[in-house]
Amino acid sequence: MRSRSSVIVDDIIKIDYPADSLFHAWRDQIDYGKIEHLLFTHTHYDHFFPDDLYNRVEGYSHGCASPLHIYGNDAAISQTYKAVPARSERYAFHRLLPFQTVALGSFRATALLADHNPLETCYLYYIEKDGKALLHGHDTGWFPEETWSWLEGKKINMALLDCTNGQLTTDKRERNHMNVETVREVKRRLREGGQIDDQSQLFATHFSHNCGLLHEDLVRIFAPDGIQVAYDGMVVQI
Repeated sequence: MRSRSSVIVDDIIKIDYPADSLFHAWRDQIDYGKIEHLLFTHTHYDHFFPDDLYNRVEGYSHGCASPLHIYGNDAAISQTYKAVPARSERYAFHRLLPFQTVALGSFRATALLADHNPLETCYLYYIEKDGKALLHGHDTGWFPEETWSWLEGKKINMALLDCTNGQLTTDKRERNHMNVETVREVKRRLREGGQIDDQSQLFATHFSHNCGLLHEDLVRIFAPDGIQVAYDGMVVQI
């Protein structure tokens, strides 16, 4: 069983806040009080449930010494602003533009364009710290050319790649969401472009139940490609 998607980096950065976030905290013993920065990729319901952030408000949540910095596109910021007490000092809002880089403490994060919802500017994130970089590469199909251009000359130590469509489709440059073949093609292009090497870790993730594939099926499918398969509660090191 796969719950709705989210990623935490070094206990202080959270990418997306789905309705399963409280379940994640209970299951994996996560202290959300440590989270300083929340990055939204887009506002689809399986990634975006800002109403729950109201629980951080004064008088309900205790021990929050600093505001939660919230980043995203226009839609994510405006909807979150409406969902929480906007005048509260527990929240700080930052609207991001495509290819804008922001400092998140000792990290740097850049919003890259995704190919996902044609009615919304959806983001991927390139996150850097101490000479290492993570590419948060979902929800998206084949990356837009502007994103590929930005990634030229960049190094990627770890990439998380969308595989929503599994083997339901076979287009190597699938739109809106990736499939197995698109994940393989992204790896090929990143390798040819020099962004990844033998030490880079690639993970396929964000699988739809419609694929009809179990975790062990996906492990078998991706084993020849050296691509790992993510699962709920997974912890990895760069």
